[in-house]
Amino acid sequence: MPRTMSLGLQALLALLPIAVGGVLLVGFRVPARRAMPLAYAAAVLVALAAWRMSTTRVIAASIQGLFLTFDLLFIIFGALLLLHTLEQSGGVAALRRSFHGISDDRRVQVVIVAWLFGSFIEGAAGFGTPAAIAAPLMVALGFPAACAVMLGMMVQSTAVTFGAVGTPVLVGVQGGLGGAGFSADLATAGIDMMTYLRAVTAKAVLLHATAGVLMPTWMVVMMTRFYGGNRSWVEGLRVLPFTLFGGLAFVVPYVIFGTFLGPEFPSLLGAPVGLAIVVTAARRGLFVPRETWSFPARSSWSPEWVSGLEEEMADVPSGRDISTPLAWAPYLLVGALLVLTRLPTLPVGAWLRAPAIAWSDILGTGISATTTPLYLPGFILIVVVAITAWMHRMEPPRVLDAVRSSARVLLGAGIVLVFTVPMVRVYINSDVNGASLLSMPIAMAEWVAGNVGRVWPLFAGATGALGAFIAGSNTVSNLMFSAFQYGVAVRLGMSTVMIVSLQAVGAAAGNMIAIHNVVAASATVGLLGREGATLRRTILPTLYYLAVIGLLGLVAVNVLGVSDPLLGPPVMPVGP
Repeated sequence: MPRTMSLGLQALLALLPIAVGGVLLVGFRVPARRAMPLAYAAAVLVALAAWRMSTTRVIAASIQGLFLTFDLLFIIFGALLLLHTLEQSGGVAALRRSFHGISDDRRVQVVIVAWLFGSFIEGAAGFGTPAAIAAPLMVALGFPAACAVMLGMMVQSTAVTFGAVGTPVLVGVQGGLGGAGFSADLATAGIDMMTYLRAVTAKAVLLHATAGVLMPTWMVVMMTRFYGGNRSWVEGLRVLPFTLFGGLAFVVPYVIFGTFLGPEFPSLLGAPVGLAIVVTAARRGLFVPRETWSFPARSSWSPEWVSGLEEEMADVPSGRDISTPLAWAPYLLVGALLVLTRLPTLPVGAWLRAPAIAWSDILGTGISATTTPLYLPGFILIVVVAITAWMHRMEPPRVLDAVRSSARVLLGAGIVLVFTVPMVRVYINSDVNGASLLSMPIAMAEWVAGNVGRVWPLFAGATGALGAFIAGSNTVSNLMFSAFQYGVAVRLGMSTVMIVSLQAVGAAAGNMIAIHNVVAASATVGLLGREGATLRRTILPTLYYLAVIGLLGLVAVNVLGVSDPLLGPPVMPVGP
């Protein structure tokens, strides 16, 4: 391939592996476990043939990706194991009982169960777990199955960027950016990766809070419009004081925790704080509407609303011996231990980071990889699982059942990630090549910068959403596109922190229409085969979210001129 290859052709070839994955997943509905190996193969082919990367460097980049894959799978396993442990102990049933008796108004229940409890589960577990828990819980409370799936998908928005104790930022953004060029930029600016990630977090929580404060309102009006007896938007808006209160109760502590503690905590701690505030207010009748809204008589429900599996969902262990405080204790313990291990004033974090598995200069390429398994949130989650098994007096067979259930889910995710993450690392490490070309993400960034210009913030979030729609994951979207977004920002003289934040927030919004997520949520309530109806509805709040953050990004970059820890004051060129 000649060195004079045009920038447009470079960008097209760089886009090819991502396009292969997208077309197979979306156009031909090929399962991710088959599509992503082909996308990885396409990336390797482009790297070898067009970029003329050495085979050794491609292998080293893939090995580096496997290190990141281990980190990600370890976190997923810990999150799943805690959830399945609580299912086996009866903790989930106890949590379910705790929501009864607060209010009979379905609009109030949406704010408490779907928005706040679902966001908390997202902060603790992520990876589509909120819909898998919240949807069956709402069906158990009397919601139509189709409505429960729709609401479960909408939960996966504001909390997602910091889901699974910050994995989309700590693994997604960090792994997506971590190339030699970015490391050099950090060194030049005299900051480390965690400082940069905290800056991204601080911007992302503000973007999310502005758009997310209205998400409880969206959830309620979508419910009354599509599943109410009168098909009315207005019936949802009549509870506006309570939905706004519910939105603020979450996003205010969310912003505080994200600004001062870091990416692990906005959803994990913000949601339970909001839950405690809103439940207390609802019990006292504050902001609660006088009239009680509910669904029409069950006999009048459309056959498309129901799954026929509601009775089977009652088979979760009763949890008679598990009190509500004991059921909540594991998640509170997760939050406490994470804070304890992440506070820079305490030595605990340094102790846990000390045992590291590292491979420096892999195969003589200059590429390195490191993992600190004891510092990963997955280790904290497994410690909490052990404590939970003791607190809940679980028998060993039940613990083993939880391990087996978690391992089965992990196996499916592992097949996808073991190809997806190495593919991203091949992209990032293509900066050293025999064709004297820019790295693949930077080639795409150069083309975008030359053809889109100052309006790019309007599209940055949509790019993240596209990645989540294709991959079904905020984390994977950030892995795929963070370096691209960073490159666009550098070449346009924009705040890299703001553009990368828009990527992370847009990828969260894309979870509402991620095919994998809606399939998983539908499966939990027996609605497989009706995913199209859910997607046609959740596209509305997704477009709202992307429009809000896009406009905010335009204002921040082109009007306020936000600064950047790497670039300093913004460059404000004239022209497109």
